[in-house]
Amino acid sequence: MDQVFVNKAAASGIIAIDLLVYKPSVEVLELDIKDHLFMGMIVKEKEFKDSVSAVDFSMYQGKAVAVFCSVDAIIPPWVYMMLMEKLYPYAIYTDLNTSDIVILDLWKQNLIRADLEPYKDQKVVVRAGTDIPPALYLLATRLLKPLVKSLMYGEIGLPKIIFKN
Repeated sequence: MDQVFVNKAAASGIIAIDLLVYKPSVEVLELDIKDHLFMGMIVKEKEFKDSVSAVDFSMYQGKAVAVFCSVDAIIPPWVYMMLMEKLYPYAIYTDLNTSDIVILDLWKQNLIRADLEPYKDQKVVVRAGTDIPPALYLLATRLLKPLVKSLMYGEIGLPKIIFKN
């Protein structure tokens, strides 16, 4: 007797979106302002300018840069402007934040710019992943809710229903 196996997951009509696809591939480098402070704690204009002028900023070519200060120092706004002026010809993205937050911001930008029309009026499951920050699930839900017929979380075979239209 021939048995016919039916792939119930495929027959369900559910399609999956994997948020890892939108993870940025750009390398993120950190620039710690502390390295350019007088005695590692104070902004002295001449010393700061000399220190920054000695840096070969071409190492940031084609990279994202997370600018931060690892010490508790008062940083005047012109410091950020000077650093951006030096980074501008090289870095493709720069923000005053940690590298983890810069990666998250770039990831969000990729998802916002993504073509989500293929999910219109579909049953969609957002795949689970331990490497996906919770903020991405928030954003994905906001972007998909007006488009999809139903939204789920997990895997196609055993999804957690979030909503149905």
